[in-house]
Amino acid sequence: MEIRIRNVRKEFERYPALHGVSLDIHSGELIALLGPSGSGKTTLLRLIAGLEWPTEGSIFFGEDDASSMNVQERNIGFVFQSYALFKHMTVADNIGFGLRVRPRGARPPSAEIRRRASELLDLVQLSGLESRFPAQLSGGQRQRVALARALAIEPRVLLLDEPFGALDAKVRRELRQWLRELHDKTGHTTVFVTHDQEEALELADRVVVMSQGRIEQVGTPDEIYDRPNSPFVFSFIGETSELPASVADGRVSIDGQSVDIGVAGVADGAARLLMRPNGIDVVEERPGTIAGDVIAVRRSGGWRRVELLIGAGRHRVEVELPVDATQNLTGRLHILPRHWQLYPAVALSQASLGASLPATE
Repeated sequence: MEIRIRNVRKEFERYPALHGVSLDIHSGELIALLGPSGSGKTTLLRLIAGLEWPTEGSIFFGEDDASSMNVQERNIGFVFQSYALFKHMTVADNIGFGLRVRPRGARPPSAEIRRRASELLDLVQLSGLESRFPAQLSGGQRQRVALARALAIEPRVLLLDEPFGALDAKVRRELRQWLRELHDKTGHTTVFVTHDQEEALELADRVVVMSQGRIEQVGTPDEIYDRPNSPFVFSFIGETSELPASVADGRVSIDGQSVDIGVAGVADGAARLLMRPNGIDVVEERPGTIAGDVIAVRRSGGWRRVELLIGAGRHRVEVELPVDATQNLTGRLHILPRHWQLYPAVALSQASLGASLPATE
C-alpha cells in the first residue's frame, strides 16, 4: 500500500503542529519518522491512522483519499508504546481481539481466529505462551504480542509509535533486529515514530527527519548521516562538534588561523564548521591544522573520547580515537576534520533549511 501525504496542516486550538507536510511512502517500505519532542512526528502518524483529522490537506492510500475514512475503514494496524494490551485477556485472546469485534458478516469463525493467533505467535516467536496473561510476560514479549495483534487484522499499513521506548537498551537492540527481519518477511508498508537516531538509521529504508512541524530531510540512512542538508539535521543525527569560522577567498579560518579544508560553493563571511567525533584526525603540528588543549580523556567501549578546548572562545570539540591509539593525549593536540559540513552563520535556526549551503567534503 502506497501512502501519499499532500500539504497536510494540523492545528490544535490554533496551535500549528504540522505546516504543509508532503511525503510519499512507497509500498512495502519501512519508514522512520525521526525528530525531537514537539517536532510533529506522532501527530503525522496519528493523521495517517485516522486518529486525528487534518486541518488542511489530504492523505491518500493508493488512489483512495483516506482523509474522510475512519480508523476501521483505513484498516490500519497500530502498535502503541504502552502496548495497550487487555490485562484480563490471555495472549491468544489479545491477538484475536481485532477479528472478534468485527461486524458479524465480516467476522471469521472462532476456529479461524484461533488458527490465526497461533500462526502469529509462531511469527513473533512466542509459541507456547498463548494461555498467559500480559502481567506474566516481559516487556519485550508484551511488545511482540502488541505487534501480533496489529498484524492479525491483515492491515494495509502498519504504524508503530515509539515501539521500543519503554524497554531497556539491550532488549531494544534485540527487538530492532527482530522487527527488521519480520518486516522483510511480511512486506507490510510500515511507518514508525522514534526519537532514537540509532534506531532509525539501523531499521529504516528511509528516514524522515522532522523539526517544528516540518520535514527537514528525507533520505536513506546513509544520505541522512553522510549528507545532511541543514545544520539541524547534521547536529540532530549522531554526535556533533561545532566551531565558528570565517570564509574569505576560498579559505576557511578559525580564530584568524587558516585551516586546510575546502570551501567550494560557500560565500565569503561568517560560517559554522560542523564535524563528528569519528570524522576527526589527530595530526602532527603544522600550518593549516586546528590546535586545542586536552581537558578530558574518557573510555567509551572500544574507543577513547578526547575533549579539547579550541580558540579564544574555548569551544569544546570531541575526538574519537581507537583505544590503542599511540598519540600522547595530554597537553596540546592538533586536529583536522576528515568529514565535515560548512554552513553560513545565518543558518542558525533549526527551521532555516533553505538558507544552508553545505560545502563539498
